[in-house]
Amino acid sequence: MAVVPTDRAARDCIAAGQAVLGIEFGSTNIKASLIGADHEQLASGSHAWENQYVERTWTYSLEAVASGLQEAVAMLLADAEKRHGVRPQQFAAIGISAMMHGYLAFDQAGELLVPFRTWRNTSTGQASAALTEAFGVNIPLRWSVAHYYQALLDGEEHTSRIGHLTTLAGYVHQKLTGRRVLGVGDASGMFPIDSATGGYDAALGRRFDELAAASGASGRLFDLLPQVLPAGQDAGRLSPEGARLLDPSGTLQPGAAFCPPEGDAGTGMVATNSTAPRTGNVSAGTSIFAMVVLDAPLAFPHQEIDLVATPAGDPVAMVHCNNGASELAAWAGVFGEFAAALGSPAASEKVFSTLFAAALEGCRDGGGLLAYNYLSGEPVTGLQEGRPLLLRTPDSSLNLGNLMRAHIYGVFATLSLGMRILAAEHAAVEKMYAHGGIFRTAGVAQRFLAAALDVPVAVGSTAGHGGAWGIAVLAAYRLARAEQPQLELSDYLADRVFAGAAVNTVLPDPTDVAGYAAYLRAYVDGLSVERAAIHAI
Repeated sequence: MAVVPTDRAARDCIAAGQAVLGIEFGSTNIKASLIGADHEQLASGSHAWENQYVERTWTYSLEAVASGLQEAVAMLLADAEKRHGVRPQQFAAIGISAMMHGYLAFDQAGELLVPFRTWRNTSTGQASAALTEAFGVNIPLRWSVAHYYQALLDGEEHTSRIGHLTTLAGYVHQKLTGRRVLGVGDASGMFPIDSATGGYDAALGRRFDELAAASGASGRLFDLLPQVLPAGQDAGRLSPEGARLLDPSGTLQPGAAFCPPEGDAGTGMVATNSTAPRTGNVSAGTSIFAMVVLDAPLAFPHQEIDLVATPAGDPVAMVHCNNGASELAAWAGVFGEFAAALGSPAASEKVFSTLFAAALEGCRDGGGLLAYNYLSGEPVTGLQEGRPLLLRTPDSSLNLGNLMRAHIYGVFATLSLGMRILAAEHAAVEKMYAHGGIFRTAGVAQRFLAAALDVPVAVGSTAGHGGAWGIAVLAAYRLARAEQPQLELSDYLADRVFAGAAVNTVLPDPTDVAGYAAYLRAYVDGLSVERAAIHAI
């Protein structure tokens, strides 16, 4: 095998078992990232997967979880050997991250009781509304407790046999370590967190048990949930069984330390250095969400705003939109097929960069075109299902530039509606950090997001590595915290990870801001068409 020249420090780090592994289960890809002492990515691997819509439920099979994990790790091990001439046999630390929320219910023997219900499902409206009213805080549709309570309200037979509930990250972590724990950021998407104690809110737990008992539940909710751990804590070690799951060849050795498993929102905050109060970030993928770390509580609960936590346990206001860049990617795929049909096939990166460049030539308001990216229901705008739409009037200007600008605007539209609420609560930030594939083409999506939020938007040099790199950094922090127990996560990131990191910041262009505002006004008016489409089709 040909070996790409590498520096000796990276090779020695891998050979000595001192490299750190991060794995994240995203909506469309499972990614693995290997980092060294300076937090630079040494190797990577990935596996593409897709959720399935089975009997009106968005789900992934646990078999797909295991096989995808193994393929991503196998690609990383091969990449490390190709790039550095040495195949990892041991890691110093490992971290697991995954898309947050959803419902994974197991019996006492560890058998899955019903198919995994992901964050994308919006069938928990009755439970969400009841719990929000009872708790006085917003309980989103996708939270684990909403799924559990909805199952109780619906009288689902499996609820009497539940031994424990967890998230996808918690499930994979338990398979690798035997520990049933969860990072506080991910746990905050299962049940509200008490920021004073760093654990589940005890008073709300008692209230839930009262409500659940009326629907036939027995026992305490907290007995079903994973133990909550903040970033930097010991979350177990790689077991022999876990090592074989990661690497069926048997080469990989057990013993690596684990950080608490986290959600993709938490790893996004880490990847963009946005864990300190009054910092914020936007993560764009299959879904799109913004996180603003609070320095004061919100005045009122809002249906559009989730209260979650950073991996360190600090309170965060989250605007989560179920629909992100998937519809935009579908249109790019159509244009890619058209190019191939003309005899000029192009790689997807080339297709995206060409279409994004065209968007810069479009009218500032999208030329009268509106793009609704609703493949699934959208709680922020109160829609139970999705119907992707391209809407225009007869006098609108349909051309490539306007089409693509409207689609990119459409990715950010629902998010900007939620962010307006935070701005009214005086919880806005001076700069938003962004990451996700949509920002790879320089100067386009970043510029449009700045217009949508009317704040500067920064994209760092590490943002392209994504959540797998972010959870690897959290695993490295677990090692550093063992040596320096008082080391805060925000200080670790600022002083050791991001010191001197390159950041590109784009200021909002006033003409873009005005054009986007016009687009958004029409977008809000057009939501009635989206609602009609759900009923009609």
